[in-house]
Amino acid sequence: MMNVLRIGVLLTFSLLCCKAAVGQSSRYKCMVQMNSYEGEAAYVIISLISPNGAYEKTLSVLGTDKQWYNTLKEWYKFQTKSKEKLSAVTGASVGGGDRAVRTLVIDDAKLNKGYTLRFESAVEEQKYHVKDVEIPLTTEAVTARATGKGYIRFVKLNKTP
Repeated sequence: MMNVLRIGVLLTFSLLCCKAAVGQSSRYKCMVQMNSYEGEAAYVIISLISPNGAYEKTLSVLGTDKQWYNTLKEWYKFQTKSKEKLSAVTGASVGGGDRAVRTLVIDDAKLNKGYTLRFESAVEEQKYHVKDVEIPLTTEAVTARATGKGYIRFVKLNKTP
């Protein structure tokens, strides 16, 4: 009986340690409000950028037609090297004056460690904005409204339960 109890305690402890080692992620509802502009719908890439400025992960792609991905030049360089699977994070592009809502899953360990969320935007035969919006991945900034510099008017994230 004592051996069974010891095994149970060891298993419980092991599971708790594994869960801590794997880490926790949080979900954020992300609203992207576009400026009014003339032209086709914009493609928007939402990426996790490391503290040294390198692309680490694609969190969301607004735009499903792969033939236009190369218009998002900086991200496309990363994508062609990393070969990330995008099907789970890809949705419709977003037109001028419209808004899009996506759910982003962000590793809690990245918070307050120098990471950034980057929103890139491009419209067919128009200007490309490599840093339309950048949000420091800090406890305070991640849920603050961030103003865009290009096609994006603003971005607002809310942590979901």
